[in-house]
Parts: sequence; C-alpha cells; structure tokens
Amino acid sequence: MIRFLVNTAVYMVAAAIGLLVADVVLDGLSIVYPIGFVVAALIFGVIQAILTPFFESITEKNASVLTGGVGLISAFVALAITAAVSSDLTIDGITTWFLAALIIWLASMVAALVLKLTVAKRFIKEVRD
Repeated sequence: MIRFLVNTAVYMVAAAIGLLVADVVLDGLSIVYPIGFVVAALIFGVIQAILTPFFESITEKNASVLTGGVGLISAFVALAITAAVSSDLTIDGITTWFLAALIIWLASMVAALVLKLTVAKRFIKEVRD
C-alpha cells in the first residue's frame, strides 16, 4: 500500500513537472498559476494514470508495434481531456498540441525515473525500517 501511494505521488509530481516544462518551453501553451496549475496537474496525472494501463492492454493484444508509444498516446489524450475540462490550461495551434504532448511525456518520464531512483526509493526504505 505504501509503495502504491509513493508511486502515485511520484506520478503526480512528474505530471506537474512535465506541464511546467511544456509551459516554459512552448509559447502556445499557457497555464494559470498557481491554482490552475495544481488543478491541471492533478487532472492530467489522474487521467494518464488511468489511460496508460488501458492503452497498454489494448496495444499488447492488438498492436504490439505501438506498445512503445503508449506513454506518448496517453499523454496526448490526457492533455486533450485536461484542456477540455480545465479552463486554466490553453493550447493554441496543432503544432503546439503535438509538441506539448511530446515534451510533457519526455519531461514527466525523466522526472518519474529520477524521483523513483532517489526520493521514492529512500522513502520506502525508511518506512520499512
């Protein structure tokens, strides 16, 4: 249970970092700070956490070639849903949409990896001891 909670926290923080990086890098993406950012990060993180296993199961059964792109596909869909649900996240232009999904996917993947290897691993070890 502790591992699940720590992993959930890691993915939420990673989603927030991905959104932040995309907002800094892309002129066509804007987020209202601070409340809108927190809301967008939570919505995005939850949706991506739900969609990723769903897309993984579909691609494993039907299109194993796409398995590597599951994270990118779920990031794009989660971004679209987040933008539709939250007025605090706006994205202008089709190029910005694709670049935002790519940047958020890459940044959140790197952030999740770093967080899992450092903070989460140490936290779980301390809780067990």
